[in-house]
Amino acid sequence: MKQLDVAQQLSSYRHTIDNLDAALIDILAKRFHCTNQIGVLKAEHNLSPVDKDREERQYARIRILANGAKLDQNFVENLMDFIISEVVQRHYQIAADYQARQAPASQG
Repeated sequence: MKQLDVAQQLSSYRHTIDNLDAALIDILAKRFHCTNQIGVLKAEHNLSPVDKDREERQYARIRILANGAKLDQNFVENLMDFIISEVVQRHYQIAADYQARQAPASQG
């Protein structure tokens, strides 16, 4: 294969990767928007920011999806650990912010 052909092929692959990266960011933004709404709902109804049963079901489902996509399960679980950890932190912050807003109303 000629050097020019290789360069064109690399450029094409990299363009595809750039598009996929943009799609990943968009999907993450949509996911966090949804999980933030869950955090608000949990805060409004005094529910725990952490739902271990849900997390266990998610990990089982993610392992199946990873397997079907021929992705390394450990990699996918580590990625989900990172995402879920961020979601839980956000839920705690949303709950704290909600409680802070409610405190002046209940004191007045």
